[in-house]
Amino acid sequence: MIPALAAAFACFILTVAGTRAAIAWLLHRRYLDHPNERSSHSAPTPRGGGLAVTPAILLCWAGWRLATGGAAPLEWALMAGAALLMALSWWDDRHTLAAGPRFAVHALAVAAGLWVLPEGALVFQGWLPVWADRLLAGLGWLWFLNLTNFMDGIDGITGVETAAIGIGLLLLGGAGGGPGLIAAAAGLGFLVWNWHPARIFLGDSGSIPLGFILGGLLLQLAAEGHLAAALILPAYYVADATITITRRLLNREKIWQAHRKHFYQRAVQGGRSHSQVTQAILAGNAVLVLAALMAASGQVLAGAVTALAVVAALLAILQVWSKGRPA
Repeated sequence: MIPALAAAFACFILTVAGTRAAIAWLLHRRYLDHPNERSSHSAPTPRGGGLAVTPAILLCWAGWRLATGGAAPLEWALMAGAALLMALSWWDDRHTLAAGPRFAVHALAVAAGLWVLPEGALVFQGWLPVWADRLLAGLGWLWFLNLTNFMDGIDGITGVETAAIGIGLLLLGGAGGGPGLIAAAAGLGFLVWNWHPARIFLGDSGSIPLGFILGGLLLQLAAEGHLAAALILPAYYVADATITITRRLLNREKIWQAHRKHFYQRAVQGGRSHSQVTQAILAGNAVLVLAALMAASGQVLAGAVTALAVVAALLAILQVWSKGRPA
């Protein structure tokens, strides 16, 4: 545990320092996210914090594993896939790739991660044949990877979500505990600069690799026998993104276009500050971590009910906040 703590501390420092350097470089190059009708910010802001966050995670994760005897194949696949996705997503941030090639690379990274899972590591606990287990797990991983990007729409939200899931993975133990702690440290380090009012945004170069890493670690947790806990930890992000995308599909909207219809975005439009909304999500995530621990300890029904109640309450609060400015 001590080497993992040292790696996490190093990751926090690297993220804070690297993000500060990224701000200066992005400002110099004028790589700014300018407000538009779909934005939740009002001033041009550097976009590309992932150029600091993702390398910090990968350097500290790889260094920790090399110092302690090497990583499992899945971990190397997650690191390599995250590096590839960072490069692709930075190019996309700057030049806007077509959805087809972008999604193909996402699928390739996910397929490589699934390929190195041990044959007996079944995400759905043997309820499905191996081919169906891998197919459904891959689709879920792809969805989580992309929804992490969709949900990165206000100051602080992805840093908070990354920290919560990472700490949850640490407390649950298993092979994902150390990498989860390192990811959490990066999320907290980024919050130093991304808390409202944000000095920098994460960009696709950060949100896509983070979604890939966290999704892979959650699949690993499920394959270790904790499927319920793996579903509970990201429950708010999954619920908000899935409900929103379903609504847009039913309204025949172009779901690949940027928008401001997530529950958290509408709460900000209703007059709540980024900090108020993010703090509410943080509180909900804290309870989801406890619910995941309950599920992993054998109290599966209690943990699932707690998680559903927390997510429903959080979505209801955000929906109420979206109705108008607070008193």
